[in-house]
Amino acid sequence: MKDLITPNRSLAIETEKKLNQQIEMEGKSSAYYLSMASWCETKGYVNSAKFLYDHSDEERGHMLKLFSYINEAGGHARQPAISEIRHEFNSLREVFELILEHEIKVTKSIHELVDHCFSTKDFTTFNFLQWFVTEQREEETISRRALEIFDIIGEEGMGLWHIDIELGKLHGIDTVEE
Repeated sequence: MKDLITPNRSLAIETEKKLNQQIEMEGKSSAYYLSMASWCETKGYVNSAKFLYDHSDEERGHMLKLFSYINEAGGHARQPAISEIRHEFNSLREVFELILEHEIKVTKSIHELVDHCFSTKDFTTFNFLQWFVTEQREEETISRRALEIFDIIGEEGMGLWHIDIELGKLHGIDTVEE
């Protein structure tokens, strides 16, 4: 049977490899946030859980965007194995501290990928990645805002309940105020 895909490709093999590494990072992000959402839900932080379930879906969307790009450019996107996802956390604040830390790592990874594309004169992929650059600025801003909420409200007394409500508002979701 003849292959249905042209052997011609516009995507350099090294760039394809780096994009597949970014797919892995986005996939792990999705799984990580899903795990965090589940932990939040079991602890009664329903608004934070909703925020994180939505965020997990968003990260999966980023992964699929990369999948399509690689395949359309003549490469082969690879589904990564996802393992070593943490399932237990010490506090709601720790969850959001880890989110910011993780988003900074993703930003650095995107910047390295953009730099690679620019230095190899792959301006098509460079252009494609600009959406991710902008998206990461937004992700970091939301993560920083989440931690500011902890500092502004404080965790004592009813603080965590109010924090959970405010965290749910970061993406404009309907919050539960029981």
